Amino acid sequence: MLKLTPILLAIAYAFVMYRFSAWRTGRALDSQSTPLADTQLKGLTDRMARALDLDRIKVHIYEVAPVNGLAAPDGRIFITRGFYNKYRAGEVSAEELASVIAHELGHVALGHSRRRMIDFSGQNAIRVALSVVLNRFLPGLGVLIANGLTTLLAAGLSRADEYEADAYASALLTKAGIGTAPQKSLFGKLEKLTGSGGGPPVWMASHPKTPDRIKAIEALEAKWRGIPKA
Repeated sequence: MLKLTPILLAIAYAFVMYRFSAWRTGRALDSQSTPLADTQLKGLTDRMARALDLDRIKVHIYEVAPVNGLAAPDGRIFITRGFYNKYRAGEVSAEELASVIAHELGHVALGHSRRRMIDFSGQNAIRVALSVVLNRFLPGLGVLIANGLTTLLAAGLSRADEYEADAYASALLTKAGIGTAPQKSLFGKLEKLTGSGGGPPVWMASHPKTPDRIKAIEALEAKWRGIPKA
């Protein structure tokens, strides 16, 4: 039992920190967000709502400069002011921004926020266990190796979530009659919009590489059309 105590404490600590982070994020979003009021975007979100048998899809603008979309732990969808400004400036089309909303809806529908709480707790436990074991053989280096391995694990899980949310968005956009073209064209703009060119290797990144995301969507479309793999 004593050997398990550090791992159990790590899981408990991770859970408490996740809940605190979710609470803090919720407060920040409440105090720095306003409902999205854009006629063209509302027309597109209404089409997606009908495809989902919903009355409406509520979207908020998070008043921060970075270009991003996010699904809050409580299920709300946000587009940052920086992203919305790109749309207002004509750098992003309404359909492309709608594809971001569809992607974030995917994170909510697929339960990624709740699953990440479990993943985060498990990863913290793995980090502690690996550190204890590796430090016996590599004093001083065990913690660094454990941190590196769990970072790779977290990145892999995050990329899997992104692929799933992309697939959900593709299906929703297709069903709503918007199609996947805006989704794919936005991917081609993301590095320039976010200034994230030359990021970490794909196996360390939390998001898949743009060509891989587009290829996955095209493979999904081919599957829907009944086209066999080459």
